[in-house]
Amino acid sequence: MTDSGRVREHIESDAYCETLGIELVGLEPGSATTRLEVTEDLTNFHGTPHGGAIYSLADAAFAAASNSRGETAVALETNVSYLEAVEVGTTLTATATETHDAGRTAAYEVTVTDEEEERVATFRGRVYKP
Repeated sequence: MTDSGRVREHIESDAYCETLGIELVGLEPGSATTRLEVTEDLTNFHGTPHGGAIYSLADAAFAAASNSRGETAVALETNVSYLEAVEVGTTLTATATETHDAGRTAAYEVTVTDEEEERVATFRGRVYKP
């Protein structure tokens, strides 16, 4: 197995993502894409996706992108802006892109979109690479 194959396998072994149904669909150095279908059990009392589910989807893409080169990276800070609500049955895609690498720290932006590629949320995060 190649180094990139081992990295992907390691990232895909995330038990929390498996519990939620988050799937890693793309992984390149400094970028990653994750996907999640919104199900009834991921909704809040308004019947819309719980913010924590959307955050988790974005965070999974952020974690995958920041660890995509096989070096450990851990979150320093994150924030998310929720822009639109979607319906149950919608498949959401989170795409993380490295926007700055300063050696020991790096910054990422993650966009969460629906099937029509309409932006649902924006997530930003910084990591520390020990």
